[in-house]
Amino acid sequence: MKKTALYIAILIVTASCMSTKSTLKNIDDNAPALMLSKDNTFVITEFSKDKKYGYDQDYPINIFYRNTKEDSINQQRFLNALAGPKGEKITYTKLESCCPFPSKRTELGAGFLDVYELKWDGQKKPVKLYLNIYEKGILMVPVGLSLKKN
Repeated sequence: MKKTALYIAILIVTASCMSTKSTLKNIDDNAPALMLSKDNTFVITEFSKDKKYGYDQDYPINIFYRNTKEDSINQQRFLNALAGPKGEKITYTKLESCCPFPSKRTELGAGFLDVYELKWDGQKKPVKLYLNIYEKGILMVPVGLSLKKN
């Protein structure tokens, strides 16, 4: 009985915090499947021209790859492919999970965005990126970043 009450309470809280309509603007279920490089990073060939891409919670970087059980490895595969604006080596830290949204790719019917902070030498202010492992989209390098040279 206590478990049922707890489950109902969690559902009510989750439902009240989450809209039934997604605010994510860049989901593309027809996006090409993500490929891995020999370095076990995602192959990225496009550069975003949209300054919101990755920097705004409504325009997250969608890195769905095979399933959502590989959440941190898929985020690493993306972030490890990036470099600072002049090719600087970046370091990153996960700050939080936020911004619930409805998703058909999870057992709960909802997903969360993960917020990462990126730093590199000579940077004035750390960069925050929003990553989404639940939905597909065209994978691109966010404005102001570059690809790591191999």
